[in-house]
Amino acid sequence: MIAAEIALTGLSGAAAQAPITLSVDASQAPLKLIHTRMLFPVSAGPLTLLYPKWIPGEHEPDGPIGNVTGLKFVGSGKTIPWTRDRLDMFTFHLDIPNGVSQLEADFDYIEGSSGEYTSGGSATAKLVDLSWNQNLLYPANIPAAQIMIQANLTLPPEWGYGTALPVDHASGAAISFKPADLDLLVDSPVIAGEYYRALDLTPPGEPIHHELDLVADSPQAIASSATLSEVQAGMTNLVAETGKLFGARHYRDYHFLLTLSDHVAHFGLEHHESDDSRLPERALIGQGAAYIVGELLPHEFIHSWNGKFRRPADLASAPFEAPMQDDLLWVYEGLTDFLGNFEAARSGLWSSDEYRQFLADTAASLGPGRPGRTWRPLLDTAVAVPGMFEQGNQSWINWRRDTDYYQEGDLIWLEVATIIHRQSHGSRSMEDFFHLFYGGPNNGPELKTYTFDDIVTALNQIAPYDWANYFHQRLNSTSPEPPLGGITASGWKYELATTAGRNPGNLEYSVGLTMGAGGAVADSIVNGPAYKAGVVAGMRVIGVNGRVFTPALLNDAVMSSASHPNPIELLVVNDDYYRTALVDYHGGPKAPRLVRDASQPDYLDELLKPLASH
Repeated sequence: MIAAEIALTGLSGAAAQAPITLSVDASQAPLKLIHTRMLFPVSAGPLTLLYPKWIPGEHEPDGPIGNVTGLKFVGSGKTIPWTRDRLDMFTFHLDIPNGVSQLEADFDYIEGSSGEYTSGGSATAKLVDLSWNQNLLYPANIPAAQIMIQANLTLPPEWGYGTALPVDHASGAAISFKPADLDLLVDSPVIAGEYYRALDLTPPGEPIHHELDLVADSPQAIASSATLSEVQAGMTNLVAETGKLFGARHYRDYHFLLTLSDHVAHFGLEHHESDDSRLPERALIGQGAAYIVGELLPHEFIHSWNGKFRRPADLASAPFEAPMQDDLLWVYEGLTDFLGNFEAARSGLWSSDEYRQFLADTAASLGPGRPGRTWRPLLDTAVAVPGMFEQGNQSWINWRRDTDYYQEGDLIWLEVATIIHRQSHGSRSMEDFFHLFYGGPNNGPELKTYTFDDIVTALNQIAPYDWANYFHQRLNSTSPEPPLGGITASGWKYELATTAGRNPGNLEYSVGLTMGAGGAVADSIVNGPAYKAGVVAGMRVIGVNGRVFTPALLNDAVMSSASHPNPIELLVVNDDYYRTALVDYHGGPKAPRLVRDASQPDYLDELLKPLASH
């Protein structure tokens, strides 16, 4: 059947076994321009080529096709016309003439300055993040695992690089990689830059190599320092801890690829043997570096097991053109978020106090007082991702709901850990589930899919319980209350407490406002004090209690609200109109926190203890 499909696409039968040559010239990356040249073995007939559309890990059809320009095809020295499919802009049709045995494709990729994930900015004057899916086409109707590609990369002179993709040979700025199938190639990004450094993260006795590859816009950003040493130690602990957590690895080696720049899109994207993580240029300089790293890199590392090795069947559709179904993102992302943050604490990147504060902040961000959860169940925040994922647009987010399957996943899976502990009378733990579900031999990068029923079955093997009903209740609830069962069952209580001091903290918890630059109202909690006074997202605050607005004046007003009988007076601009809003709030500053419940054992503290030292 595959041979028949190959004939339909215009690729020769022999060509299906021979690698397609992909040469990417990133020598002009500082100019935000990357050139691709591909050589396809072909035979006469119709040929359909595709540009990657559904990018694994991005959960939506956001392949950056709009950044492709200058597309041309040549065979036997003559230009071959192409047409774009009228129903799918990622699809290109050609008719290969008789006598043409090799097709050359050329195009440029313009590094974007806007957009999310791989469609966002990925190059500066000093570095580049190369995602192969941006820079290739592939034949239709052939499984990605059967499309072999010989990839070559040219970088600016003297640039260093990091990648998990095996190198065949390199000469100066030119690198030739070993042939890889399309799946593995797209799953193996490259970071490169003038300022490059690699740090070994392999714990003693660990047979598999792990390293942190750094590129930055300045040498200072990756210079040796006490904070960088702290990060390296914490990340080495993280590698050891994950070995204990899952009891297995499923990669040949692992590269944490970290870009430090203020001029690229900031995100983390998982891959099987590496990650593509990006932070501000000075993230590793100064206090708090370990915490910042702990917010991102452990999450992406956990994805090597949960998301790459084990993946929901509906998220493992034939890449990269078939639609994905996102209903199990509360596992793919929610469980990963839980474990990433947990492992940040276990590895020492976070302290136990910092993890508990994270849990308190998470509970506060989900409600009560976040009305979106009263109409939109958690499951829908996952299902609707392909058409509604608007990362960065936070206006009215408390009413619309965000990608809450991330942070609510932290609470749901913490509760799962406490249920396992309770139902087994302390004889089993969440690690038993992870060993069962994510364990097995290390055969290198491979994919093993699962369904909702598979999760329920595995959990019942560890601790019999009505797991299906438990998850259905959490996923379909429209209760105004977030699921706090894991916090209470682990010996702690959540509360939103009145605080003292000069900093009122997050204004969402008091007057119900999220403020942007220059007094812009980024969001207003529906039915909160500011909302009831008529202050909503899109307006701008220009005055506080008769004075010109500054953040400090608004903070002072909230701080003193408990002792002042009068409402807080805000002068706001709504489009071109001024109005005065009287915010009837007298509760003072509020902040979330966890408080120990002395009537129960502190199981949370037990969970946070490092495993590698046991």
